[in-house]
Amino acid sequence: MERVVNTIQYPKGITRNVIVLTCIVASLMALIDSTIVNVSLRPIAGNIGASTTDIAWIITSFAISNVIIIPLSGLFTEIFGQKRYFAFSILLFTVASFMCGNSSTLGELVLWRFIQGIGGGALLSLSQTILIESFPPEKVALATVIYGMSVACGPAIGPTLGGIITDNYSWNWIFYINIPLGILSALGAWFFIPDRQERNRSRTIDWLGILFLAIGIGSLQYVLEEGNSKDWFQDSTINILSVLAVIGIVCFVFREIKIKNPAVNIRLMRSKNLLMGVILNFGMGAILYIGIYAFPLLVQIDLGWTATMTGLSMVPGAIVTSFGMVICQKLMARGVNPRNLIAMGFMSTFIFAVWMTWQSPDSSWFGVFTPLLFRGLGVGLFMLPAITMAVAGLTGANLGQGTGLSNMARQLGGAVGLALIGTHITNAEAACRSTLVSHISECQSSSANAITGITGMLQSNGLTHENAQTACYTLLNYQVMKQSTLLSYLSSFRVMAIVSLIAFFAIFLVKLKGNEAFAIGK
Repeated sequence: MERVVNTIQYPKGITRNVIVLTCIVASLMALIDSTIVNVSLRPIAGNIGASTTDIAWIITSFAISNVIIIPLSGLFTEIFGQKRYFAFSILLFTVASFMCGNSSTLGELVLWRFIQGIGGGALLSLSQTILIESFPPEKVALATVIYGMSVACGPAIGPTLGGIITDNYSWNWIFYINIPLGILSALGAWFFIPDRQERNRSRTIDWLGILFLAIGIGSLQYVLEEGNSKDWFQDSTINILSVLAVIGIVCFVFREIKIKNPAVNIRLMRSKNLLMGVILNFGMGAILYIGIYAFPLLVQIDLGWTATMTGLSMVPGAIVTSFGMVICQKLMARGVNPRNLIAMGFMSTFIFAVWMTWQSPDSSWFGVFTPLLFRGLGVGLFMLPAITMAVAGLTGANLGQGTGLSNMARQLGGAVGLALIGTHITNAEAACRSTLVSHISECQSSSANAITGITGMLQSNGLTHENAQTACYTLLNYQVMKQSTLLSYLSSFRVMAIVSLIAFFAIFLVKLKGNEAFAIGK
């Protein structure tokens, strides 16, 4: 076994540098495009004549195709070869980006975003696999850190880049920017990335398994993306797709367990390493995306920050994440138990969430910005063990399958986290508004005095009594809305703090024997 490992020729020098750069750019393109359109929805809707409700489909379509293709990347790598499939996926993503920028109707944009997600899903898993296979076992942790930096920075860079481009140019350029990067990445993939595995042209394709996966995971992703806006199970479409999700996933699992050549080898989940890695990646995805979702809402709606300010404020946190991963890698190399590092990560996230619950409309830049550094550190500390553990001990085709499963878990974790926190914010906002409104009445002296004072002030500025009273109630309604939204966002951070604290104690119930469970490719 040792002789086989030693005969592997790992790329060196300029070749490895180009491979690393290609994988970073490819994974960043896929991750940035998952969030870059979020701040550009209104300009896009106005330009192509779509409603603000329907325009959300350009996010949903990308997410659905993305999460379906991620676990299938291992299968397609076996059939087409790693280099061919990676280069093709980059080109598909690039062409779809160009067509997205050229779209003039909602239907066109949704179709090309779906195709873009197919290419982008493959880029995530293959980038991780290629990076791991480009380094000898003793340096694989470095490859994981490089990949983890992309995972951490991509979602944070997306809104920033989208805001800057949309504010200064046009929304089309959030897609056109991928074209030169995609072409260079495709060339780097084709000319520098070796095929570690022989193409298995006789490999049978489990079409039924792929169908069950598409129905189950695709339906689940739609339910998670659209459930909150459609009031969950009060909507017939959500009910139907929920049933389809359960049926599809159950049929998929039974099919993949019994068939000889499954589309996704979920039998690998019998490995405790992969199972725990998948669970950790799921939790990591939830925490990663909850922060990205709740923080911008708070600072933009209640503190009046612009989209560009909001995005820029999140970049240092992503840098701290990278710094935390480097620290984590060095500590693991010295024999520190990864469980302790993961626990420290959850505690740092807990500090971030608790700090955010103290915010108010008068919060300063420092008071809002600083907590993000703790979140960044927390993500960095538990991201490296989560990514590493999922693929520990896997080689060849199993490595591709393992990366697909762990990346799918992270994407689904993010979707579940966003769905739950979005629902919580909606419910909390309604409850807070009801409570605040119940304390505003002309029968109460404090309310009556405030109404009289505001009405009088408006009348002194030239309004009639009726117009002044109407304006007064409008102003009070605005203040109630602003306060209720603020309280609901603060409540979401309290939920995040509770979850992080529970995870902190729960991780000590997991038995991890030092770094033995984190040796990749051995």
